[in-house]
Amino acid sequence: MEVTRIRALRGPNLWSRHTAIEAVVTCDGAERDLGSTPAFEKRLRELFPGIGALHAHKPSTPITMAHALELTALALQAEAGCPVTFSRTTPTEIEGTFQVAVQYTEEAVGRLAFEKAQQLCHAAASGHSDPAATAGDFDLATALAELRELDEDERLGPSTGAIVEAALRRGIPCKRLTSGSLVQLGWGSRQRRIQAAEVDGTSAIAESIAQDKDLTKKLLHAAGVPVPLGRPVSDIEDAWAAAQEIGLPVVVKPQDGNQGKGVTVDISERHQFDAAYAAAAKYGGVMVEKYLPGHDFRLLVVGDRLVAAARRDPPLVVGDGERSVRALVAEVNKDPRRGEGHGTSLTKIRIDAIAESCLATQGLTPDAVPAKGQRVVLRHNANLSTGGTATDVTDSVHRDVAARAIEAAQTVGLDICGVDVVCETVIKPLEEQNGGIVEVNAAPGLRMHISPSFGKGRDVGQAVIDHMYPDGGNGRIPVIAVTGTNGKTTTVRLAAHLLKASGLRVGMTNTDGVYVGGRQIDSGDCSGPRSARNVLAHPDVDAAVLETARGGLLREGLAFDQCDVAVVTNLGAGDHLGLNYITTLEDLKVLKRVIVLNVAPTGTAVLNAADPAVAAMAPHCPGQVTFFARDGHHPVIATHMAQGKRVVFVDHGDIVCVEGGTMRRLPLARVPLTRKGQIGFQVENCMASVAAAWAVGVPWEAIQKGLATFISDQHGVPGRFNVFDYRGATLIADYGHNPDAIAALAASVENMPARRRSVVISGAGDRRDQDIREQTRILGGAFDEVILYQDACQRGRADGEVLALLRQGLEGARRTRHVEEIQGEFAAIDRALARLKAGDLCLILIDQVEEALAHIQQRVSETAPVALKRSARKTTTGRSKRRKVDTTVALGMRI
Repeated sequence: MEVTRIRALRGPNLWSRHTAIEAVVTCDGAERDLGSTPAFEKRLRELFPGIGALHAHKPSTPITMAHALELTALALQAEAGCPVTFSRTTPTEIEGTFQVAVQYTEEAVGRLAFEKAQQLCHAAASGHSDPAATAGDFDLATALAELRELDEDERLGPSTGAIVEAALRRGIPCKRLTSGSLVQLGWGSRQRRIQAAEVDGTSAIAESIAQDKDLTKKLLHAAGVPVPLGRPVSDIEDAWAAAQEIGLPVVVKPQDGNQGKGVTVDISERHQFDAAYAAAAKYGGVMVEKYLPGHDFRLLVVGDRLVAAARRDPPLVVGDGERSVRALVAEVNKDPRRGEGHGTSLTKIRIDAIAESCLATQGLTPDAVPAKGQRVVLRHNANLSTGGTATDVTDSVHRDVAARAIEAAQTVGLDICGVDVVCETVIKPLEEQNGGIVEVNAAPGLRMHISPSFGKGRDVGQAVIDHMYPDGGNGRIPVIAVTGTNGKTTTVRLAAHLLKASGLRVGMTNTDGVYVGGRQIDSGDCSGPRSARNVLAHPDVDAAVLETARGGLLREGLAFDQCDVAVVTNLGAGDHLGLNYITTLEDLKVLKRVIVLNVAPTGTAVLNAADPAVAAMAPHCPGQVTFFARDGHHPVIATHMAQGKRVVFVDHGDIVCVEGGTMRRLPLARVPLTRKGQIGFQVENCMASVAAAWAVGVPWEAIQKGLATFISDQHGVPGRFNVFDYRGATLIADYGHNPDAIAALAASVENMPARRRSVVISGAGDRRDQDIREQTRILGGAFDEVILYQDACQRGRADGEVLALLRQGLEGARRTRHVEEIQGEFAAIDRALARLKAGDLCLILIDQVEEALAHIQQRVSETAPVALKRSARKTTTGRSKRRKVDTTVALGMRI
């Protein structure tokens, strides 16, 4: 078995909505049918009893080593405590090669599980017949321990996790920004951030105050909140003097501390005091304050509400008259709820210098055997982080105690605050029992409230989310995802322009770059999930329009959990077939359908009714469907319209939008992109964009304004039917690169008058032979002259191989009479320009979009009259002014 190309699918993907590890697995010989080697499953189950029966997974097909790897990787994670359920193995067109996908919850854990699964399968296949010998090949206990430890390290802590879980229940998208606890909630301009129980609105000044215990106490005292007497001290002697002034017993703690570190309480003896001072001094300045008798309570305040309260008890064991304190602690630490850090509901009890000092006050040592029933306290403070326990008392808190806690949080300025109270009971006001507030904590731990040792858990994560999103919002911005074979980039750009016309700040990704508010912030092919995630994380984005290409879908999955609109422009005969195991149109349809499957239930799929493969995606959409097609009588359009659902089509020179009994008409004569409806594929792009804008509620006035002001030049839509005038001839530059695109371009130029037609073309080497030949076969019936060029687009092909295939496509051409071959894209462009005369038309199929457009613009400028050259040198401001004039002219559109 050989495993190659392991990658993480971090969003909804070809296989499922789950995040997953995907690998390509090649099996040889008997590995292709493990049924022929029954001893394998026996050895596998001996090594890993939790694997289950392999034959139960695929009862009607041969079980391969790839299936064993899949099931093992899933079962290892499940045994380690990860909530995973999905896995799948699919054969490719290559005999013995499979794609394996296994769900993960933490990527690092999923990868390690895959690695351990390979080791386990190899051990089971090693050929040992003696179970004792086989057992030494794979240490299951060690592997599971590694997975559990890694999962605890990687997953969010209980405080952050509770807030994230509450956010996900609300439908708020969440993205982890670091390996720690920093998490983004929501998208774009509606995003918020948390870090543990700390939110982006928390005041840094308030946090600073809370860290200074002495300052906090002074502020609370001034506000009339009961607090214990005490002060900061300069050294151990000053500390002891302070203790004498206040009166024993006292508490010694760091002046700036958290999680109970360095805190010692109920000190009455000097030797205890010295040890306590040394423990506190490790964390900086020290303060001494009066010890308040009673229980330790933590009250959680969120906003202006008390949302939870717990009584915290110190770590302790109960003697049985037989075992030592050390043995009793070891027994208590076996509780599965107790862990080393903060990832579990409880923390293991430690026997350290502080514990030994605490034991000494009870006349004990760690190795002493306490009497049966004797309560042995290991620490005087009750923090969970030092092994304490928590009992929920939320329903018992007196309203005056709650008021004092809220007042303390607001005095310091904290919106999420853990208030530490010491008193006998919370059912009476503090003033009646000499109780007081001893600390106010920023970023308080939530686990004592989520999973208390005793009592009812509280949904404090929901309280935080309600505070952050008081209007009940889900933190989402409108997201339009666009995929298809052709027209994606133009549709993305036009849809973004329509949203911008409604006043939204739009983030956009496409094959030309990333744009936010009209400013390009990245360049190159940015149609993948990484660029989309960058847009969704940008704070100045009110709506996102994302080109979603097949490469990114295969590589990482989607960048979002769901979108408001999924646009599928077309599939036609497909493109890039034969790559990455997408070999047929059906394969491509299943892949492109991913964005339709992940439309929000309240969202819309915008589908091309004239493309059967696209129209067939409609039943898979969780939301509504809008169909578009140029032919308003198309059966799919007619049926959908008869059902009162949304359709977009063309009628008498207008784009017509119909829903139920409502109809709106947008004249194509006022849509420059379509050249008055002459360019058919641009009409389709417009319909798709209008339907998308309609789906997210863009006003019709904004839609009509956007259509009228969208200019199809090298600035607005580079490489998409950009038209130039060259010495009286018409030049068209386009990035068409597959047979469907070539056919659409050929049909469009047929509508444009020309004395003679020529075309400049190369072919991308990563297409199938038949696709390269088909491009020139189409062009041979539509153009008089064809100039072939070879440049940087060979993509693994041998020198001259692509040109030979293009030549083959021209064999027997119906119209073409002149063919040339040129080395270099720019040289081919210059050769075509040299042959042009007034009245001719030349279609240039460019490969290097920006460079080729710049080259063409330079050649056009060199031949333009002086006045036009000056015009060409006008600034962007000038172009903007011209567009404003165009807007004024176009305001006659009808609704």
